[in-house]
Amino acid sequence: MNVIVELRQYTLHPGARDTLVDLFEREFVTGQEAAGITVGDRFLDLDDPDRFVWLRSFPDMAARARALHAFYEGPLWQAHREAANATMVDSDDVLLLRGPDFAAPDTTGGQVIATICHPLDPPAFADHVERHLRPALTSAGTPAEAVYRSEHAENTFPALPVRTGEDVLVLFTAGTAPRLPDLSTQLRAAPQQLRLERVRSR
Repeated sequence: MNVIVELRQYTLHPGARDTLVDLFEREFVTGQEAAGITVGDRFLDLDDPDRFVWLRSFPDMAARARALHAFYEGPLWQAHREAANATMVDSDDVLLLRGPDFAAPDTTGGQVIATICHPLDPPAFADHVERHLRPALTSAGTPAEAVYRSEHAENTFPALPVRTGEDVLVLFTAGTAPRLPDLSTQLRAAPQQLRLERVRSR
């Protein structure tokens, strides 16, 4: 079943990432889950020590609105928001996506590559990915664990901005960066690849 997914990239003040990760793991995972949010993997950006990346999901946009209101207006966020916000330079780099729900988050670590593509023709590119790219990645030993596409529904919780006006397709693969074929005729720009490391259980 497809769900609504947020891919959230936070730019943090220098040296503040460990502080946010500790707070996030201690308070915000269980706190969000209690509000009806499914929290997925949390990542350290291997190429930017001041970047924290994470995923969360919701059954649909109406459920997203209810859950976000419950969490951000609830006592836990109110108690810790100043400490969390003090670590952040920017928290508005958010892609609203649709795709498969998460497996249980892997808290044993390990590298993950998020490949973000901006297709010229999103439906045709999505078909190409399923017919050709995913089988090729699997044959090369870097299978796509999940594929997500842009969700264009109106943001049901405008207090938290999301990126709008763009179509993306995001592939997650584990291990080393996948070797992609030439996709220049199908994309608006070269794919962006984020080298990520899963946050280990603390």
